[in-house]
Amino acid sequence: MSPVIERIPSDEALPEAVDVVVVGAGIVGTASAYYLAKRGLSVALIDKGYIGCEQSSRSWAWCRQQNRDRREMPLSVLAMKLWDELPGEIGRDLGFRRCGLLYATDDASALEGWENWLPVAKEFGINTQMLSAREAAGKIPETRRKWLGGLFNHDDGKAEPALAAPGLAAAARSLGATIHQDCAARALDMTNGRVVGVHTEKGYIRTGAVLCAAGAWASRFLRTHGVKFPQASVRQSVLRTKPTANVGEVLYCPDFAMTRRLDGSYTLAISGRAILEMTPQGIRYAREFMPQFIQRLKAVQVGVGKSFLKGPDSAQSLLSNDPAVFERNRVCAPEALSKQVDEVLQNVRTTFPQLAGVELDMAWGAYVDCTPDAVPVLSPVDALGGVFVAAGCSGHGFGVGPAIGYLMTQLINGDAPAVDPVPFRLSRLIDGSKVEVGAL
Repeated sequence: MSPVIERIPSDEALPEAVDVVVVGAGIVGTASAYYLAKRGLSVALIDKGYIGCEQSSRSWAWCRQQNRDRREMPLSVLAMKLWDELPGEIGRDLGFRRCGLLYATDDASALEGWENWLPVAKEFGINTQMLSAREAAGKIPETRRKWLGGLFNHDDGKAEPALAAPGLAAAARSLGATIHQDCAARALDMTNGRVVGVHTEKGYIRTGAVLCAAGAWASRFLRTHGVKFPQASVRQSVLRTKPTANVGEVLYCPDFAMTRRLDGSYTLAISGRAILEMTPQGIRYAREFMPQFIQRLKAVQVGVGKSFLKGPDSAQSLLSNDPAVFERNRVCAPEALSKQVDEVLQNVRTTFPQLAGVELDMAWGAYVDCTPDAVPVLSPVDALGGVFVAAGCSGHGFGVGPAIGYLMTQLINGDAPAVDPVPFRLSRLIDGSKVEVGAL
């Protein structure tokens, strides 16, 4: 099942030429298209499916600074500023609310980990504080749990996955960008080492710059042109309840995470609980991902599923050079794992007496595109002049999506970057640099 997302129309005809083609219309691609168009560049935004159809509509939609990897902190600080500005700029509500972000636990090791992160919060001026058992209980009343403590950020929040990517795409269009859905990019057209166009299933677009924001499909798209991008797709399950009693806006616990949506429903999941399905691409990059796998061994299960044969990491994708592989996979929508759905519902019902009868509305699966160090790649592709990549957000991308779009616009246009791009360079994953696994 696919989650509900606002649908917007496509433009009928492809432009003959644009300054930039953005491949992939999730939160990263749509934010990039918006800021590129705002900068005065002509933009074509293309997607094999529809706006936000894969991970961007399947996320928790947290907009957080709290507990991020230090390398991501400048991005997250910038992103919160941009989230504040966007509704006024584009005249649309993206559902962004600074409601605070609360972590609570009955696991002493989790408390220790959060406390170890506090120097990062202090370095970047983040308004985060540790909570005692009493303080945590005071912020989560009427539960059956005995909390040991928690972590609270006053300024973090959430947005609406059903509204964010479509809203940014519509804003880009209002500034002159064109939008093309059900329009897969098949390959780049390269001349003398530089991109001069993009071949799509609906025709050819001349361009001097391409941004690959294709999420879990980015590695496959770049591989056609000889570029190595270690990437793995981790399968997660998320569910949405029917509207119910309000027990808090955004809460993380060891055995569930919950986000209250604007309609009074909750998005629920279990943090870190995922399936790393064995696939040909996963086997190919097993060495690069081994440090992360060892560090998160208890949280991630290994299995074999349909993704071995179909999807971004599959035999179909890895072994086939057929340029139509992308349109044969319009929307990658794995099924939710019923065991995980039942488990998270039971955990929530057991914790909150008010939610003892909460009803399931829908559940869905998603493939989170991960890098070996769990930090995104936001970078020029050195081997392909004029080509850039913004992918591998490792489950952290929704909240920093606007900042990624802002940074990629600066890199593409040759402007001084607002955020140091060096930690996000593609070369770190392929030049033998030591892998430093980031935070979840």
